[in-house]
Amino acid sequence: MGSLSQTQLLDNLQRQSLSYFLHESNRANGLVKDMTATISPASIAAVGFALAADPVGVEIGLLGPAEAIERTFATLRFFQQSQQGTQPNATGHRGFYYHFLDLNTGRRVWSCELSTVDTAFLVAGMLAAAAYFHRNTGEEREIRDLADELYRRVDWDWARNGGALLNHGWKPDSGFLPYCWEGYDEALLPYALGLGSPTHPLPAECYSKWLATYTWKKIYGYEYLYSGPLFTHQLSPIWIDFCTIQDAFMREKGIDYFENSRRATYVHQQYAIQNPQGWAGYIEHCWGITASDGPGPVTQNIGGVERTFYAYLARGAPYGPDDGTIAPWAVAASLPFAPETVLPTIEYFEHRRLRVDNRYGFKATFNPTFETTGRNGWISPYHYGPNQGPTVLMIANFRTGFLWELLRACPCVITGLRRAGFKGGWLNQAGGAPAQGGIGDASSTAGYTAKEWWDNYCRQRYS
Repeated sequence: MGSLSQTQLLDNLQRQSLSYFLHESNRANGLVKDMTATISPASIAAVGFALAADPVGVEIGLLGPAEAIERTFATLRFFQQSQQGTQPNATGHRGFYYHFLDLNTGRRVWSCELSTVDTAFLVAGMLAAAAYFHRNTGEEREIRDLADELYRRVDWDWARNGGALLNHGWKPDSGFLPYCWEGYDEALLPYALGLGSPTHPLPAECYSKWLATYTWKKIYGYEYLYSGPLFTHQLSPIWIDFCTIQDAFMREKGIDYFENSRRATYVHQQYAIQNPQGWAGYIEHCWGITASDGPGPVTQNIGGVERTFYAYLARGAPYGPDDGTIAPWAVAASLPFAPETVLPTIEYFEHRRLRVDNRYGFKATFNPTFETTGRNGWISPYHYGPNQGPTVLMIANFRTGFLWELLRACPCVITGLRRAGFKGGWLNQAGGAPAQGGIGDASSTAGYTAKEWWDNYCRQRYS
């Protein structure tokens, strides 16, 4: 059998990864399983990725427009009608939602937290769907209405718990978690959405306080805003095109977040090349360290060296933790930043047959160091919805800027970025809601809903 071209490989990987959302979801309510384990609940982050992935499915011919509309409407209607309140088995509270929900009832499971960042992924998916379904039909208008209503529900200001920074989450029995979003990470998206809210916005100083917690480092010759796991450099840039736009921190450093993610990608590759801990398999085109499943917790004596392996963990480079576990999806999610190194790495994973006998693309993770049978060592038996979404969406962004263009159509995103101090690039030409009370103020969208802005945008774009 001949090898696939890069185009064919990306086609297959995108279609297979997208099929996760078609087969691992509850069609009645739109909830998506967190992972393929039989007992897995739904993950609201996976639902957010599904809402954005369905339009990609329409564009590539994997999903019919009518089916995509039906799926999107069911999801938004479920969240609009779901129980909000302090009850321990509710679906959400103050517009936020619990991290994990029962796939059938949609109620909170596992005593999990009301998650600010996962709600942001969910809301971003809603906004993307609203921007995509732009036609003047009853169902598509209602999709836009529901997305607007659900975004306006989210009480971002409450989620500060009176402090300067956005809190990680809340539980009905114990209140807010003892952690806030500080240090550069995936919180760039929730800060942007929170700042852009027309109803319960974060104060602008909240963002500047967050910037003050950043850490700038020089590693392997690359100067960049440091965060260890790859996903922290990907999950916000999946949704928002940060190329050429800068906040105060990035203006001072002379780069943007897109370039920062590119540098982080190269740091991860260099870490694999140098391989300071001597893990099996790490080479120029075999890398990818992120939050992922793993073979532990267990310790093995391998070649006279005690090796500790972890279960699901936020792995990072170059400072760890690292146990030799590689996540192909984390490489695919870096595709727009550094295609010159990502594409050969994807081809290498294909050469290692990591898609063989697998309906959802590459295996989620593998660990060649862990002693077991087979060329690839330990291989995760599961796939994860929050992994599949970045693969689908970053291939789409790499090819056409698909999701980035959709989110540019969202006034709340534009307002949030401007309130955060972003300037330059496409943002200078972007539209947005008229600034009646100052850009981003709660009054700035009075009498001018996000749905109306989308309708106007789409009439100009698609007429």
